[in-house]
Amino acid sequence: QVQLQESGGGSVQAGGSLTLSCAATGVRYSSTCMAWFRQAPRNEREAVARIYMGDGLTVGPSYADSVKGRFTFSRDNEKNTVYLQMNSLMPEDTARYYCAVRRGFCSLVSSDYNYWGQGTQVTVSS
Repeated sequence: QVQLQESGGGSVQAGGSLTLSCAATGVRYSSTCMAWFRQAPRNEREAVARIYMGDGLTVGPSYADSVKGRFTFSRDNEKNTVYLQMNSLMPEDTARYYCAVRRGFCSLVSSDYNYWGQGTQVTVSS
């Protein structure tokens, strides 16, 4: 049973930073994509960052253009945890952020992901 647990959200002022964590358990695929998505009210769920790991190959991380240069996706294999370091936050980054996993290569389509965490809210004020 795959379980994902996000943490680290909160409220910050524009220009501030937050680091989100996603602790994963039960992920035993030989090839896996782990991704961060976000969803603001009335918006579709958007892929923010993703990384593929499998068969001795790591692809990524890759980022949405809107966060490139500001967000950093990292992982700690020993802790089975991935992180999203978010710097220079802007009000338009306000959303609920989700960690997601799928078997195989990464996709930008949220419905392609099999497992999701409950999300963590990030609110950026101007």
